[in-house]
Amino acid sequence: MTIARQPNGRFRVTHFETKHNHEFVTQSTTHMLPSQKRLTFAQAVEADLINSSRMDGKPKLGMGFDSEDHAYEFYNAYAGQVGFSVRKDYVNRSKIDGAVASRRFTCFREGYRQKDKRDLNVKRSRKETRIGCLAQLVISRQSDGKYRVTHFEEKHNHDLVAACRVRMLRSQKRLAVSQVAKGNVQNVFTIQPKSTFELPHNTVGDEHGYNPIDYKSKLSFKHTREMKEGEVERIQQYFRSKQLKNPSFIYVMQLDAEDQITNIFWADSKMVVDYSDFGDVVCFDTTYKVVKDGRPFSPFIGVNHHKQMVIFGGAILYDDTVESFKWLFQTFVEVMSRKRPKTILTDQDAVLAEAIAFALPGTLHRICVWHMYQKALKQLHHMFVSSDCFKNDLCSCFFDQEEEEDFIHAWKVMLDVYGLWENEWLNEIFKDREKWATAYRRHIFCADIRRAQLCECFTANLRKYLKSDSDVLLFFKQLGKMVNDWHYKELEANYDMNQHMPKLMGDVILLKHARDVYTPKIFELFQQEYEACLNIVINQCTGSGSLFEYKVSFYGQLREYTVIYNLSDETVMCSCMKFEYMGVLCSHALKVLDYRNIKILPDHYILKRWTRDARV
Repeated sequence: MTIARQPNGRFRVTHFETKHNHEFVTQSTTHMLPSQKRLTFAQAVEADLINSSRMDGKPKLGMGFDSEDHAYEFYNAYAGQVGFSVRKDYVNRSKIDGAVASRRFTCFREGYRQKDKRDLNVKRSRKETRIGCLAQLVISRQSDGKYRVTHFEEKHNHDLVAACRVRMLRSQKRLAVSQVAKGNVQNVFTIQPKSTFELPHNTVGDEHGYNPIDYKSKLSFKHTREMKEGEVERIQQYFRSKQLKNPSFIYVMQLDAEDQITNIFWADSKMVVDYSDFGDVVCFDTTYKVVKDGRPFSPFIGVNHHKQMVIFGGAILYDDTVESFKWLFQTFVEVMSRKRPKTILTDQDAVLAEAIAFALPGTLHRICVWHMYQKALKQLHHMFVSSDCFKNDLCSCFFDQEEEEDFIHAWKVMLDVYGLWENEWLNEIFKDREKWATAYRRHIFCADIRRAQLCECFTANLRKYLKSDSDVLLFFKQLGKMVNDWHYKELEANYDMNQHMPKLMGDVILLKHARDVYTPKIFELFQQEYEACLNIVINQCTGSGSLFEYKVSFYGQLREYTVIYNLSDETVMCSCMKFEYMGVLCSHALKVLDYRNIKILPDHYILKRWTRDARV
């Protein structure tokens, strides 16, 4: 057979002779012919490559694929096992027929983002994803029409994604969607089951095993709120089913004088873990029981290192006396390995204050300013109706005044403008201002929890179930769904944190260090403080020994802040006390550190609860 290349680039048969002048080889000995030996050897090598790759799922040089799509699917499946996302990168097409001659698949963190002049006008820049990763797979089309692996780089220059979060990678999402569309749901990435979490030994149960009834702390009277018929049985059945599915789920019940269940507390393993990591500040909310005939639900909530809401446990209280709250707080601490919160935020309630002082000694008690504002909405409803500006002025007093003098001035101006000097309720809460106003007790760490950050979500999603006359199980179902949504949001935030780096406002060593340490949300707040410090001027500096006092202010403004710097231990303290309250250094302190040529954030100003390693 003779072939010749044509003008279109193809090879065509120009002569074919079928007759032979010798006998043919039998089929059983065909494999002994030289050309067939070479073919058989190539087939054996390819089969071995395919089989070995299928066993470990790793690409190998020389592997063959019927099409570039098959090669991509194989490499993407391998990426899913390892923990990275695949990007279709360089492609080389034949000039003759336009078919793909070679193709490169890379890690999605390959290369670097090119600078764009338009970025200067963008307020919220996209996060950096590319960091020059060299991991890749290159395939080339061979003469037999197959695509073979000609280059494979296995190593990555970054951490790979954990198996439980692989499904969130872009290329893995597409793989899952395509498999569902084809009806192949067995290979779709699923959430790995979490290992059970052993709760610490607690004194609530009896010695023969787990017993949810707390006989030691019975009330000496009948509970104050009546339960609906059959409600206790449904609650107990629900909790038993939860415990069967998850042995680390715990619930405790308090009895009244008539041996009737009156108060219930529960928490699962995730709540206990969340509390161990972020239980330094707890907001205990009792507002969900004040609605007439509403379900008396009281959650323990806080914020994680992404400033997202987390729940540490829940309680249903059919009695709101001091004895009930004492029992609840003691039970909560017992379940949480006897670890007390540093700060607890509650509603304004003398009963709560007494119970906290008894059950949580050493814990700083603050009245949540958001709860105070909610009371103001009810007490001063007539003012909101008669004046459109009153709401803004009241909000300014409650939330915006960070200095004591500013708060008192704004408060007096509000009373003057709206003629409220004789309002008894305002006069009463002003006397207790040190317990709730933002301007007071700023030395108490509150993780920047204020406003409706922790409560508006509950209000919007659960209020209708709290008022509902329907089965209590609907409430638990809705609560569980909401908590699962929060857990998933944290997974998304963790994935985003590991795959995208926040953009820096400039090539600043301090910012680079902070970006590597803080979560993106906290780094965003830190970078805002650093940007603000660029507009701060140092007006005065006085020193005595190792202590230096600086007077600083924003350029063009009269207000001064006092910053004390200790040379012996490199500590800095500002009169605004933002670090003490929130856990992130203020712009005033950063200005002084920069003035002292300190380019790396000191370790004692990095709170672990705000870092990427907060869960470690």
